[in-house]
Amino acid sequence: MNRPRHPLRDAHTDRDATREVPDTPQTRAPAYRLAFADEDFLCREELRPVRLQLELLKPEMMLDAHNITSTIVLFGGARIPSPTEKHTARTKTLSELSHFYDEAREFSRLMTLKSLESNGRENVVVTGGGPGVMEAGNRGARDAGGHSIGLNIVLPHEQAPNEYVTPELCFNFHYFAIRKMHFLMRAKAICVFPGGFGTLDELFETLTLIQTGRMQPVPVMLFGRDFWERILNWEALANAGTISDEDLSLFRFVDSASEAMTLIDGWADLPPRVKIPGRD
Repeated sequence: MNRPRHPLRDAHTDRDATREVPDTPQTRAPAYRLAFADEDFLCREELRPVRLQLELLKPEMMLDAHNITSTIVLFGGARIPSPTEKHTARTKTLSELSHFYDEAREFSRLMTLKSLESNGRENVVVTGGGPGVMEAGNRGARDAGGHSIGLNIVLPHEQAPNEYVTPELCFNFHYFAIRKMHFLMRAKAICVFPGGFGTLDELFETLTLIQTGRMQPVPVMLFGRDFWERILNWEALANAGTISDEDLSLFRFVDSASEAMTLIDGWADLPPRVKIPGRD
C-alpha cells in the first residue's frame, strides 16, 4: 500500500479500524458504515454520477500506472469461432468467417511486437475481453510475449473475460457509455472485424465522432470487404445525401493482418475536422 502524502489519517486505516469496533446494534446499523465502504449506499440510484466517475477513473488511473499511452482497438463478433472450432458455429456463414479469428490473432501479434519496441507502452491491443474476435486479439498479444487490455461488460448472460487478457489490465464495466470512452480515449487505430449489433454500434459511433470533428482521424479498418459490402450499402448513404462522398474516405477495407499493418505504418496524422462536408 502506498503511504499517504499528507499528515492526515488515510481512508484505508479508518476502513480497517471499523472492522475491529465492538459488535453493537449501533455498529451493525447501515447508517454507521463509512460512506465510501458501503456498497449498498454506493449502489443507490442517487449515486449514479459517482459510479460513472469511478468507472471513468479506475481504468484511467490503472492504465496510467502501467504507462500505457496509446492503444490499437479491435472490435468484432463474439460468435466467430477459431478455425479449429468452426464446426461448432451456429451458421454456415459464421463457420466461413472463422478465418478472421486467425487474421485478428496475427494482426494483434504483429502489432504487439511493434509495441514491444516502445517497451509495450504504445499501440497496446485492447478488446472487449470476451470470446470470438476479442479472444483472438488478446491471444495474439500473448503469442508475441506482450500484454493486452480487456474491457468487459456485465451482461445478463455469461460474459467472463477470455483467458488471454493480461490480468492486471482486465476491467469490468456496468456502464456501456464509459466503456466506449475507454475504447477511444487512447486509440491510434480501429480494427473492425465482422460482427453483429455491438460491433456495428462501436463502428458507427467511432465514424460519427470522426465525421463530426469530435475525434482526431485515425485509421478505421474494416476487415473483410465482402462481408461489409454485403450487409451495408455505403454508396446508397452517400447517394441519398445522408452522408457525404468524403465520409466514405473515413474508413478503409482490408482483408489481411499485413495489409492493416501497412496502412497503419503509412498513416499521416490529421487534425480533427472543422467543417462537416455536405453541411455547407
